[in-house]
Amino acid sequence: MANPRPIQRVVEEKPFHQRDAIKSGIQGAMVGGGAGLLLSAVQNSLAKQNVGAWGVFTRTGGTIASLTALITVYSFSKDATANLREKDDPLNTTIASFLGGATLGLRSGRMPRILGIGAAFAVVMTAFDFTGNSLRGTRTEMPGMDEYERKEYLRKNRRRPIDETIEHIGEGRGINPPGYEERRRERLMEKYGVEIKPVSALAE
Repeated sequence: MANPRPIQRVVEEKPFHQRDAIKSGIQGAMVGGGAGLLLSAVQNSLAKQNVGAWGVFTRTGGTIASLTALITVYSFSKDATANLREKDDPLNTTIASFLGGATLGLRSGRMPRILGIGAAFAVVMTAFDFTGNSLRGTRTEMPGMDEYERKEYLRKNRRRPIDETIEHIGEGRGINPPGYEERRRERLMEKYGVEIKPVSALAE
């Protein structure tokens, strides 16, 4: 007897929608510039000598430029790569992270350092993207699952057993476990002295 063929799950891929890479790059520049300005201000405030308020730009301004370039290149490259490949997967993050890290290493002017920073940044960001942008682990939802299916999956995945539900809130009010009618008739008989006979839908 031949072995049955394994059942394969067919996952319907969502259609890819083009993204505005330029807009993402501008937004990345704003975020990177703000983060760089904040970090530069912290570095300037920790300086031993008094360099004045303009030291944020004159003394530690390289921090602002580095973070701005890093996030701008990363944001633009990620969406541009996705548009060229017409796919949304972790490989886009890998390419964008490598380019962003390499941009960060350009200040050293040494090729090994540029490639090393790019590769390290790509590994970290790809792992983070592969785990669903969460440090708690990968997402359990199947690719291509829409919002309704995701909520149904979560509801069923967190559904409590009927015995535990009955133990907490009791039976009745729509919760009718096996033997509920018999126990209900017994309780009515004990409390009110009323005997309720079950009605059969079949003619005898």
